[in-house]
Amino acid sequence: MAEILTKSRARNVFYGGSLFFVVVFIALTVQSHRYIVTTSTAGMELTDEVAQGKRVWERHSCINCHTLHGEGAYFAPELGNVMTRWDVLDDPEGAHEVLDGWMKAQPSDIEGRRQMPFFDISDEDMRALAEFLRWADQTDTQGWPPNDAG
Repeated sequence: MAEILTKSRARNVFYGGSLFFVVVFIALTVQSHRYIVTTSTAGMELTDEVAQGKRVWERHSCINCHTLHGEGAYFAPELGNVMTRWDVLDDPEGAHEVLDGWMKAQPSDIEGRRQMPFFDISDEDMRALAEFLRWADQTDTQGWPPNDAG
């Protein structure tokens, strides 16, 4: 014999289900907060120079061609691990020199090759951009994107 769902039973199911999912939501929020607080993904301190480099990155719309940790356009190489690939991750001066040399060599005028535009970037901004890319390279992305060769 089937039981009839009365108004009071329907109300109890609604309130009970709502309470259950509110408790689950709060528990997941607390767990996420604990994870974020105890697990830092930063491998390098977020300095004023890194923040300035991020502004340079945004001002020149680098993400319109490059990806950074898998986010952005796929027209040009991934830059989330560029300092590791250039073997200058632990050398701020070397990172600046390599990036500065690369940027000054653009566009390369090689026929049929995608070309990076020339950006007239000050030395201070170039150092900041190099620091931003070093900072991004040291961020723990937990294996994302799966990019070893770039």
